[in-house]
Formats: sequence, structure tokens, C-alpha cells
Amino acid sequence: MSSRNRQPISFVERHGLWTGEQARAAKAAAQAIKKHKLELVRFSFADQHGVLRGKTVLAGDAPGLMQAGVTMTTTLLAKDTAHKTAFPVFTPGGGFDMAEMQGAGDFVMVPDPATFRVLPWAPNTGWFLCDMFFPNGKPVPFSTRQILRDALARLKTAGFDYLAGLEVEFHLFKLENPRLTPEDATWPPRAPEVSLLNQGYQYLTESRFDQIDAALEPIRRGVTALGMPLRSVEVELGPSQCEFTFRPQTGLDAADTMILFRAATKQIARRHGLLASFMCRPAQPNLFSSGWHLHQSLLDRRRGLSAFAGNARDGLSATGLNFLAGLLTHAHAAAAFSTPTINGYKRYRAYTLAPDRAIWARDNRGVMVRILGQPGDPSTHLENRIGEPAANPYLYMTSQIYAGLDGMAQKRDPGPSADTPYETKAPLLPKDLGEALAALRASEVFGKAFGKAFVDYYAHIKEAELARFKAEATGGSEVTAWEQNEYFDLF
Repeated sequence: MSSRNRQPISFVERHGLWTGEQARAAKAAAQAIKKHKLELVRFSFADQHGVLRGKTVLAGDAPGLMQAGVTMTTTLLAKDTAHKTAFPVFTPGGGFDMAEMQGAGDFVMVPDPATFRVLPWAPNTGWFLCDMFFPNGKPVPFSTRQILRDALARLKTAGFDYLAGLEVEFHLFKLENPRLTPEDATWPPRAPEVSLLNQGYQYLTESRFDQIDAALEPIRRGVTALGMPLRSVEVELGPSQCEFTFRPQTGLDAADTMILFRAATKQIARRHGLLASFMCRPAQPNLFSSGWHLHQSLLDRRRGLSAFAGNARDGLSATGLNFLAGLLTHAHAAAAFSTPTINGYKRYRAYTLAPDRAIWARDNRGVMVRILGQPGDPSTHLENRIGEPAANPYLYMTSQIYAGLDGMAQKRDPGPSADTPYETKAPLLPKDLGEALAALRASEVFGKAFGKAFVDYYAHIKEAELARFKAEATGGSEVTAWEQNEYFDLF
């Protein structure tokens, strides 16, 4: 074939970015776009906060852009939760000491073809979840999805796969005032006004569930239409508070499910005159805090069985005990990822079914890590109750893997169970985001595992958020208007 007839090599081909399986999935996605007569396709990536960003293209251009990638502005990787740039991007190195990050240049979104979905709530619209690369083909080191992928590879080298089940609480409100006057368009904008869908305080009663069922129905249908492994839809104790739980998935799939679930829930709700919020503790009277309980275990790759089931102690294997001990040992540093907002730390209160110290017990909802499963039960696993629903799932899960791997490598012991969780003497969880970030910066284990450059990057963004809070708001243990404006409609 002459050079004149040879097709140009695409960005994906030039840099070898897809596996054979992904290339086959790309062909299937292109066929689905044509079959469903789609008009638009969204190319999205999860940013440092776990918020989806991206571009929407005409469906006819989508197959070519799958191969060529879609450009985005590198400043998106420098934003705090108010979407304010936290780095001096127009200085040499852009504040990152990286030529690729200065001057607000481009990076390239490349879709993972296996993530393609037809969105059931957005007419004639498809969706891809993307990975991030610089124009020279180098992976963007701030891609949190890639960071989890790296952690899973390290775990695989150790002979294990990570299995995670999601149990996510959130609030669902009727949207009364979206705050769309110019006066309300501050930066960040004023939080919308909402009203309740039920009064709460009747945990898991059928009457309270029925009051909110009609509002939950389009969300439930949308989630299942996307193929997410939804297991249950529940009404929680607090007013207008719900919980969705999902069957276990392997690590990257579970994190992708959390990203898409949050985005789908918020988008479907808004199209129905509702507002879904994954903010931990909204600033409305009488509301309860929401948590994200992460159920997790390891699978032995050689045997294909649970690595946590055993009889070393309390129904756990030695591997499970060591992993548990790692979670407790590194709880302070991991809190920067499991509880990444200022608001989330106001959930850590004694006698509230939320943890306030790094302890464990069997089937006790007051501890940080709860062992579930009877001795010999192959489904035995750990439930970490520390997380908030706004956490970036890639970073939350990565922190669990690296903490657990350290516990296994050092053969750490978790100590005795805490059967009276709010009276047991144990290290208290961080009292605020600043304390958690200091613990993260001081952690040798996380500094080595995540890389010092990423720890510095992440901590810098969160410290910028914290500095704005300290300059603009005071509220002690109460939720402030600053938090409401910052988080209520973002997450």
C-alpha cells in the first residue's frame, strides 16, 4: 500500500492505549451508536473530587473521536471544590513543576470503550468514561482512575483481587428554588432551596418508603437500565434520606459504578424537579448525616476464594486480620480520601451510628470497621463505616488497598475488639480536614504508595479549599452557609 493510501495513525494507535478487548469494545460501541440512532455522545472523566467533567459531541463524530481522543483544559485538574484554580498555572511548570501543566494547555480524554452506555434519561445520548493522557501520550499522573488501577495491579502482584460492595446514603429533596437570579450566581453560587419528601424518623418503615417511592422510581429504573448491580432501595432514618446498596464488584468496576451512580442520580432527579445531594450533612434543620459504608474483601487469585474467610480470630483469616489492622493503623491519613470535605468531619459523633475512633468489632455499627460473616462463611468481609458519600471512589478504595497491603506486609495485629465503641480507649479519628491532610502528608506508607507528587498535589488542592473556609466562614461544629454553598449541589 502506498503512503498516499495509508490511513493516518490515530492517537490511540500511536501510543498503544487500548488492549485487544478494548478495541473490540470500541467496535461494539460504534455499532451501538448507529443502532440506537444516537444524536449526542458524552465523553467524561472523573476529576480529582470524583465529579464528572467532559464534552458532548455529535454522534456522527464519536467513532473517530474514540480513536483520536477529545481535548480538555489542564486547569480542570487544578480546581478545588468551588471550581477555582488552586495552582499558578501561568508560571513556569504551572505550579506542578511540569511543562505539560503550564499555560492552561490541553490534555486528551481517551474513552474506555467498555464503559459505553446509552443514557436512559437523556434522549438519544450515549456516554463514555475516559482516561487521561497528555498530547505526547504520557498518562496524566493526577488521574485518580489510573491511581486505583495501579493499586489493583500491585494487589494482583501480591496474589489478590479487590472486591467491593457499595452502601450509599443520600438526601432526595423537592427543588423549590434553583437560585437562578443573577444575584444568586455568586462563585460558588448560593445553594438551592428545597423541601422534604418525607419527615423521617421511621427507619425502614413501609409508610415512609411509600411516601418517597414515586420520586425514587425514575432513579431506580435509570440505575438498573445502566446495568449497575443494584441490590436494595431503602428509606433511612433521617428526613428525605435514602440508601442504595449494590452487589459486590471487582475494584475498578465498583469505583466506576459509584461515579456513574452519583451522576445518574443527580441528573435524573433534576429532570424531575428534585435535588439529590451526596453532601454528608446538609445545612437544613433536623437532617441526619449520610455515610458511605464500603464493604470490602480480597479474593485469592490462585484459589478463586475469599482470602478473608478463616478461623484465625473472629471468623477472619490471618490475611483478613492483617488487612483490618492496616485500615486501623492508617485511618488518620486515609481520612483525607474517605472524608475529603470540611463538612464530612461533622458526622464523627459518639452514639450516632457513625465512628469517632479507629476501632473494630464483629457486627457492631458503632465501630469504624465491622466484621460481617460467620466463621467459615465464604462471604466474610469488612465494612468500613468511615466514608462520606462525596468521596472520590478511586482514591477511597486505593487508600484501603494500600493500608491493607501494609498491614499484610507488616503482619499487623488489630488488637482486641471494641464491644463498647464509644467508650473504648483508641485513637480518635481526625477532628477536621486539616488534621487529616497533615496525617496524609506525614504518612510514609501513603507517600510511597501514592507517590509524593500526588500527595502534594491533592493536599494542596484541599488546603486551598480549607483556607477559603477559614477566611470566609465560622461555625464550629454547626454546618455553615459556606459548606452549604460549596457542597450541597456539587456532590
